Amino acid sequence: MRAITYAAYGDESALAMDAQYPDPKPGPGELLIRVKAVGVNPVDWQVVQGDLHGKLDVRLPAIPGWDVAGVVEATGNGVENFMPGDEVFSYARLAIVQHGTYAEFAVVPEKYVALRPQAGSWAQAGGLPLAGLTALQSLAAVGVGAEKGPRVGVGEIVLIHAVAGGVGSTAAQIAGAKGARVIGTASPRNHEFVTDLGAEPVEYGPGLEARVRELAPDGVDAVVDYIGGDTIERSVPLVKDPSRMVSVVNPKVTEFGGKFVFVEPDAKGLKELARLVDEKELEVHVQQELPLEKAAEAFQLSKQRHTRGKLVLVPDLR
Repeated sequence: MRAITYAAYGDESALAMDAQYPDPKPGPGELLIRVKAVGVNPVDWQVVQGDLHGKLDVRLPAIPGWDVAGVVEATGNGVENFMPGDEVFSYARLAIVQHGTYAEFAVVPEKYVALRPQAGSWAQAGGLPLAGLTALQSLAAVGVGAEKGPRVGVGEIVLIHAVAGGVGSTAAQIAGAKGARVIGTASPRNHEFVTDLGAEPVEYGPGLEARVRELAPDGVDAVVDYIGGDTIERSVPLVKDPSRMVSVVNPKVTEFGGKFVFVEPDAKGLKELARLVDEKELEVHVQQELPLEKAAEAFQLSKQRHTRGKLVLVPDLR
């Protein structure tokens, strides 16, 4: 099969196309998926650069990528819920980071897989797993859609930082579907897009607190950070209860009483995301589809952090 590989840590120049990579085979409890689309996420190039060295068990040479949508090609022994021909999607982060999804085939544990949404394209399905689960799990951490613990009620205000990105645009729609009012930080060029998501846009940078208070004079009920930097520090004066702050990029949020979330694979969450898509409560916004061999270009685009929605690799797009 064709696969994108890297033999050593480095920037996008470390990526290479291997046109004769051995076809993987599913073991017990695993599915072999013919890949139709792969979401590109910042964590992908962070892993390739070695930014998470010591935090993840990376075995080189490796194939990057954790998002995948595709068709079940074969099943290993003991698989009960899927069969060849099923259209599925998954956040396929394994304990050992080596055999990723930037390839024509991927092997994924059955417990990490769900049937893909019936609505939408392959690219939309491929761009949803990591961003969608990150949105679900971070929102639940501050009470939006949580099954237990404190909950943000209908009409309460959620401030989402980087609301125009892949995770932020997903979170805005999910929070809105749960009844929350969403204020989101974004660059001016994305404000119309943010409004279309059902959120109220505010610009990043100095003066943020004043701009948010123009919309929410009494402050906000929850803060969700998808960009890092000093957003948490700027948000502390705005949030009524610091325990309802969460970040997926800045562990220092815990110093202010908030929560840090590192997304976990979750088939139940994928089923909820598929339901939201099929019930027209969530739309995955794909900025660009690129062929697999342009993974390095996708990394460059992702690093600019100006993506509106998702970047997606499509192996058949040649």
